[in-house]
Amino acid sequence: MNASTPSAPPTDASPAADSGRGSASVKSAALWAAASQYAQFALQFVTSVLISRFFLRPEEIGLFSVALAAAMILSIIQDFGLTRYLGRHASADEDTVRHCTTIGVLFSFALAGLIFALARPVADFYAQPRLFAILSLIAVSYLFNPWSIVPLALLSRRLDFRATFAVNGVGAVVNSGCALELAASGFSAESLAWAMIAQAVTRAVVAQALRPTAPTMRIRIERAREIVGFGSGSALLYLSGGIGMRTPDLIVGRLQGMSATGLYSRGVALAAQLHYLVAGAVSAIYYPTFARLNDEGKALGPYYERVVAAHGAIVWPAMALLAVLSEPVILLLYGPVWAGAAPLLALVAMSECFFVALPLHMDLPILLGRLKRLFWLNLVDTALSVGTLIAGAAISLEAAAGSRLVYGACWLCLYAVWMQRLVGFRWSGILRTYLSSALTALITILPALAAIHLWRSPQTLGLVPFALTALASGLAWLAGIWVSRHPARADLVGMTGHVLMPVRSRLFSRTA
Repeated sequence: MNASTPSAPPTDASPAADSGRGSASVKSAALWAAASQYAQFALQFVTSVLISRFFLRPEEIGLFSVALAAAMILSIIQDFGLTRYLGRHASADEDTVRHCTTIGVLFSFALAGLIFALARPVADFYAQPRLFAILSLIAVSYLFNPWSIVPLALLSRRLDFRATFAVNGVGAVVNSGCALELAASGFSAESLAWAMIAQAVTRAVVAQALRPTAPTMRIRIERAREIVGFGSGSALLYLSGGIGMRTPDLIVGRLQGMSATGLYSRGVALAAQLHYLVAGAVSAIYYPTFARLNDEGKALGPYYERVVAAHGAIVWPAMALLAVLSEPVILLLYGPVWAGAAPLLALVAMSECFFVALPLHMDLPILLGRLKRLFWLNLVDTALSVGTLIAGAAISLEAAAGSRLVYGACWLCLYAVWMQRLVGFRWSGILRTYLSSALTALITILPALAAIHLWRSPQTLGLVPFALTALASGLAWLAGIWVSRHPARADLVGMTGHVLMPVRSRLFSRTA
């Protein structure tokens, strides 16, 4: 969908906790998923900082961002619904896996060919000849994706996130190493495209080593029709959502230029990275666990309320803090040349609060078979995203970022009533979560506001004062969770206890 909505870590009472595997196994899966997300985040974050600070200028980042956005409008559907098809399949037998692999390979070739065919028109549209080469390289990377998509879907199905950690972790290491080496060697924006190819090849090799899959040479029409039928429905949905998600860089690039696109994409990426860091680590476990709950006939509303509470308790304060400290963050990480991204980061960070207010807004409708209604809502969603952004970008770069706040408010209104009817959550519980989250966010940012207005200025808040401010804000967040009596408080305590349990056990054993 147009807004990214990663899920917060499950707790003792998370949906998965009541599944047949028991709470302990799901918590272990959550921790491995979190480790995978955090490891990838760390590598991507460090890589983006080093590349932006030392090797690539805003216009070079903007060039790659436009190419990637053009490709990903189509590549958002690269798995053709295979991940969700295998996740909900009753048995995922070997014949089904082989058919999925074959369809995935065929679709990847079609997708790569389409991206390559669009490379020249895109380059001409932006009057940037280098876009042709970058898009061509990106097209090549998609040829290798099916060899990791199907194995990862099967590993996620059985909640084997230790294996998915290996696939994603090794791929991220190769991507970062390749990008840094080539950028340092003067390959400019093309270095990031070559890194995509290296990552895709690595993920394919590791995934096949952990869970080999092979295509079938004897395709059964009825089985292929079933898979393609499911994939085509979700493909149209993801294509519509991809337009809303990926067009911002294209629109800003056309209306404001490549340098502005680099600044905009850097602000958006930093907000998204923090979003995933604090709440998106275990989003992959929610579709299979909610699917299991639905198969068992359990009401989804109470579990959904707890997911909303976890998002509000973590993401809202984090985004509010990032908005307040946007200027020192940009200056410390990327240097003065990127200072123009600071106000953009603040606006985009605040807009993220809208998009986590209704998590799983795509997953649950797909799970419950409401694709048709979701598709039409998605079309309206896409129109709102593109329309507000064009209006903003036509005025200024800051107005383009500010349009995300307008879009976020419209997005929340568009989905709220339908999601309530679909899932069955209580309005009283959701509104209480929103109020508690807002109060927690306000308490969290108080030390930061004091630091940049009473102690230092945003330009002079150096590394040590920034670290002290972040520490004070973290303590304020803990106080806010207790003062607001946040609905997620007990769940956060339970998750922390589970993380610390092995440490306590080892200490107890040594003492004994």
